[in-house]
Amino acid sequence: MLRAHDDKVKELLGRMTTEEKLGQIQQLTWTGATGPGGGQTKEIEAAARAGRLGSVLNLHGAKWTNDLQRLAVEESRLGIPLLFGFDVIHGFWTTFPIPLAQASAFDPAVAETDARVSAAETRSQGVRWTFSPMMDVTHEPRWGRIAESSGEDPYLNSVLAVAKVRGYQGPSDGSGLTTQDHVAACAKHFVAYGGAEGGRDYNTVDVSEQRLRNHYLPPFKAALDAGVTTVMAAFNTVGGVPAHANDHTMNTILKGEWGFDGFVVSDYTGVMELVAHGYAEDAAHAAELSLTHGLDMEMVSTHIFDHGQELLEAGRISSERLDDAVTRILRLKFALGLFDSPYTDEATEITGPTAGARAAARDAAARSMVLLKNDGPVLPLAAGGSIAVVGPHADSVDQHGTWAGPGRLVLESVSVLDAIRAAAPEADVRHSGSDPSMAAAAAWAADVTVVVVGEDSAISGEAASRSEIDLPAGQQQLIEAVAATGKPFVVVLVNGRPLTVGGWVDRAPAVLEAWHAGIEAGNAVADILFGAVNPGGKLPVSFPRTVGQIPVHYNRESTGRPYDQVEKYVSKYLDLPDGPQFVFGHGLSYTTFVTGEPQLSHEEIALDALERGECVEVTVSVANTGEREGDEVVQLYVHDVAAAIVQPVRRLRGFERVTLRPGEERRVRFTLGAEDLGYWTNDPSGTYVLERGRIDVYAGTSSAATARRSLRLV
Repeated sequence: MLRAHDDKVKELLGRMTTEEKLGQIQQLTWTGATGPGGGQTKEIEAAARAGRLGSVLNLHGAKWTNDLQRLAVEESRLGIPLLFGFDVIHGFWTTFPIPLAQASAFDPAVAETDARVSAAETRSQGVRWTFSPMMDVTHEPRWGRIAESSGEDPYLNSVLAVAKVRGYQGPSDGSGLTTQDHVAACAKHFVAYGGAEGGRDYNTVDVSEQRLRNHYLPPFKAALDAGVTTVMAAFNTVGGVPAHANDHTMNTILKGEWGFDGFVVSDYTGVMELVAHGYAEDAAHAAELSLTHGLDMEMVSTHIFDHGQELLEAGRISSERLDDAVTRILRLKFALGLFDSPYTDEATEITGPTAGARAAARDAAARSMVLLKNDGPVLPLAAGGSIAVVGPHADSVDQHGTWAGPGRLVLESVSVLDAIRAAAPEADVRHSGSDPSMAAAAAWAADVTVVVVGEDSAISGEAASRSEIDLPAGQQQLIEAVAATGKPFVVVLVNGRPLTVGGWVDRAPAVLEAWHAGIEAGNAVADILFGAVNPGGKLPVSFPRTVGQIPVHYNRESTGRPYDQVEKYVSKYLDLPDGPQFVFGHGLSYTTFVTGEPQLSHEEIALDALERGECVEVTVSVANTGEREGDEVVQLYVHDVAAAIVQPVRRLRGFERVTLRPGEERRVRFTLGAEDLGYWTNDPSGTYVLERGRIDVYAGTSSAATARRSLRLV
């Protein structure tokens, strides 16, 4: 895909000086609050004029990017255009739900819509490169960056990564990159960042080869197959070697086995941090190790540019490796059409959310919410009578979530309180804040109470790990005060990670997981509460009962002494029931569904048939047995019963969100092929095996599904 312009790249490369080549590897960050000349931008302007700068981070706006681009294109010796990059994670102006919330939709169209809207807004600002999707599979809810992830499952992360890449870039052949509504995507963080020990951001990851290949790498391979053009290195070590200088992951796997022809960019000062890791002795050594071992562009720190010439002269880096890195960067610049059209049309700049974009964000938010509990049922609410809306987040206008785009700085999200008032204009809506006694008084006087609790955006995301993940101080007491009134109420959670809810969840008749849902958060919550939208989301990550139980996840490996309620000498806690509070894939609806046993097209299949590309078709019936139209997510899991490397007790290998009318029944079809029924071994050169034996195939509406059929590989 990216090699279409290699003849032009080769010709240009042949005219470049060493300093100009090293300049292409450098990305500097824009710190001025306005246009050129502010903050630390003089260094950037001088580098652009001299042709020793490849990319600029954090500058947006058609005028500002055009002004700086002119310095590079019209004043440097070779006129090589700059590539402007920006962290557009879940929206530029129009904030969509955080990625973890989008994963709850179990609908790749939600992720793709976010990326498509974001790409158009971003490209109109002169930015042609976003550092997304993030696809770090993680079992760590204490880790703040779980908010940017799609949760604990490699398959779900893979499907949504493909959708995001397609939304940002267009077709996998790269034909959309030159158009005005697409940007280059970046698969991050490579690799295993989600395995940070203790859930502490940037921390060590020690991982076996089979765990690396079966658990952490699949989303990246899926993104590459979808045509992703860039990859970002991770902050962590992998088996003792920092990812920013990891020859095995960057050279052997990414560029060797997978044939990746895009480029690898460092994370913010990641090259510099090789010294702090204890892997590099000094800045020059860090530059040598990172470039030699597969990194192509350095973000913010300048070690490769500063020391590249001396390293070349000393033979510590090769001219061939330098040329390869520059080639990869220039390929993308040609593919994006920067050489033919380096400037942005200021007349067509998008300067805020359109009505269509806000409608898409509202729909995405509602599809991403998960009904955890609904006893009675309490929900949906009637749009009349008296309603108390209480809690610290009831009137919050910051539900954008972590790593929201520039829109968060100029546009408030819709509060739950305002949305309830708009959705129920005839109701007597009363508001109380965080004081438990005042909230209880409001609940006593109302027919029903909506309690809105959770996390501020600032306490999830990067550098926001938490040792305890229950509700912040005072919020559980507020729920208990409302519960003590005996009046009906619903708890709405707004948060960026799974929370431990065991202290109060049994007393709450209804609980809605709303996440940090973006600019239209409140309206989407109201849509669910009053039944304008029937909830259909599912949890993409397990909710632990307590922090001491972590890690707790559905795709665990069994021990030789699995849990038994009666037996003492098994793997369990004396003071906790088995399993999480809410399992992966859990989510309720205002209607009811029944799924049938999985039906297999074959009861056995030969290994050589699988290797030739043959598949087993699985069909699952699902029926709406309630009185409302609603969505159900049919989920397919497999378990290799006996393998040379012990396999997870369940692995998600298919899902489909279907909408059914009352009484309607449908058969959902999945296929299982070689990529679903085998696994990677611990061979560092990469060995994927299919083994003879029994595979149990489970189908249902969560990872706790029990309906199964067996497939034998022969």
